[in-house]
Amino acid sequence: MDEEHPRSEASINNRSLLRQLLGIEDLYRNNKVQKCPLKTLLEIIVNHHMERLKCEKITSNEVDSSQKASSDSTPTHNKVESFDVFDNSKETKLRTSLQSLPTCDATNTPQLASSQDNLGNSVKEPEKSSSIPETMQQSRNNRIRRGMMAGPIPQESNRKRQSRKVEVSQSVLRKEEETQVGLLMPGSHQKSQESSLAEICSADYSIPERIHSEDSFEKRRPNIPKTREVKLKPKIDDLNSSEMVLDDIDDDDNDDGSDLPKGFLQKTTLEHNYAAHPVDRRTAMELKVVLLGSGLNNFNIEWRSQGFTFSETHDLRYGIVQKKGGPCGVLASVQACLLKNLLFENTESCNTGLQRIRPSNSMRRKCLILALAEILWKAGEEKQAMVAIHSGNDRFTSAGHYKSDEVLEKVMCVSVNDIKDLQLLLEHYIDRFQTGMLGCFLLTISAVLSRSIEKVKEDMDVPTTALIGNHGYCTQELVNLLLCGRAVSNVFDNDVELDSGNGNMTLLKGIKSRCDVGFLSLFEHYNICKVGAYLKSPCYPIWVVCSESHFSVLFGLQRELLTCEDKCHEFDLYYYDGLANQQEEIRLTVSVGTSTSSCQNPDSDLIPPLELCIRTRWNDALVCWNDTEPIL
Repeated sequence: MDEEHPRSEASINNRSLLRQLLGIEDLYRNNKVQKCPLKTLLEIIVNHHMERLKCEKITSNEVDSSQKASSDSTPTHNKVESFDVFDNSKETKLRTSLQSLPTCDATNTPQLASSQDNLGNSVKEPEKSSSIPETMQQSRNNRIRRGMMAGPIPQESNRKRQSRKVEVSQSVLRKEEETQVGLLMPGSHQKSQESSLAEICSADYSIPERIHSEDSFEKRRPNIPKTREVKLKPKIDDLNSSEMVLDDIDDDDNDDGSDLPKGFLQKTTLEHNYAAHPVDRRTAMELKVVLLGSGLNNFNIEWRSQGFTFSETHDLRYGIVQKKGGPCGVLASVQACLLKNLLFENTESCNTGLQRIRPSNSMRRKCLILALAEILWKAGEEKQAMVAIHSGNDRFTSAGHYKSDEVLEKVMCVSVNDIKDLQLLLEHYIDRFQTGMLGCFLLTISAVLSRSIEKVKEDMDVPTTALIGNHGYCTQELVNLLLCGRAVSNVFDNDVELDSGNGNMTLLKGIKSRCDVGFLSLFEHYNICKVGAYLKSPCYPIWVVCSESHFSVLFGLQRELLTCEDKCHEFDLYYYDGLANQQEEIRLTVSVGTSTSSCQNPDSDLIPPLELCIRTRWNDALVCWNDTEPIL
């Protein structure tokens, strides 16, 4: 405090001077003689005001009871009370003045007439003074009956409300003086009376209404500061929809849009062109069958708790972190597409080499949006796409052979027909994919719906195959859907027909064209499957690796390594596994050529499976782990 606000000669440096300037020395002395004195000046001040309010309540209740007794025999005069008889407290005067103000209701003309009559009575008897009990509090029931009280009268307010009360009471005093002078000026009585009433009504509009009692004031403080604005009912012909505003919007809202994220207004405009509809029970049933094999199965916790969150490790900022096993095929596919945009299609970044895989938060977020859009657009045959959004509200209930899992019941689907609109839509909802717990699940649903459930079944060799296999693992069909846009069951090139005997032919469906991102499998090393050239030699040096029932990513930084097939050369590949709690960069140096064959380890049991996968792409390749512990 001494550094930020240094003391000056005008500073108050002791409690004695502070008590003197605040004028609370008497309160301080009275507190000291109490049995349990308060310890701070703030407590003394607050206690003083609380006691005063308590006394005022008691006095007000006594006046109410006496007024009720006198109202049966004595008629009540409707007038604005005189203010000069109160010398006790300015706050009491303000409260009394507000309690006696007529409430102007624009839709109730009898109340308006009653208020004019009340004001007229006060003008006719300007010199008649009332006793203190009469002016402090009139009968509550009489005021309600005459339309002089529209709601609870505030007994406690903050500075902002007190300032409004002061403005209202000053206007009343000023107008009261003018109306009294009007008695001496012929023709001015009616005019001043109308102007006085108009100003009272206009001032009363901004008085906040206290809804709750004083006892619950502190508990309900966030709900209190609301202002009701009363406006005359306009004619229907005069309404202009472009000029309509809501009166109950707080002033501190972003009215000017300066705090809105960039592109938000454009996205909001585009969203009106989107076709959105909730997932019905029939669609949810079909989704569960194609994903899980049955409508009675539910998505496990690994799928329902996985989003596309990034690693904060300095050398692995590009990496998506996997929490538990299961959806690794989806995460690896998204990771591969993200790296493609980050390394080879990112024209905004001026970084080169390793700096490209250490992106900023905004850059990796943008690449994630582009990767998700690319996957869905490819699944929709580059004509349309569906985006599944978790709405939070149930759209239907479980029945029959469908078992509720509190996930699909809350999904809304948005259809787009343009890649730019798809990117904008994903940008708007990216937090639900990135930081939300259902990001991986929502992308899978979106990809299936973009392709359509019927076409997904047609893509498979066996239409009853589930995209999510045992233990929640991704099947090859699901990985192919994300990488190539078709849920085919094989990884070889094109389709293969097999003669099953008796003249029957079995069609096995494979990859139709060269993919942007490739695929390598340990199963090929064991001659269980054959990966075709479309996946082994993709457009970009990025591969999803299937090894030991797990999917991870292998990538290079130079596209040239795809074209140097017959030459002896050496290049670096980077490996990332989001499930391995990887804390450091894994860089593999791959040497290809005849001179490397003699250097290979003859004991195949000690060769890391990742090296075996690499050799399905580069025969007789030698892999150096560069001081990193090999993954066995």
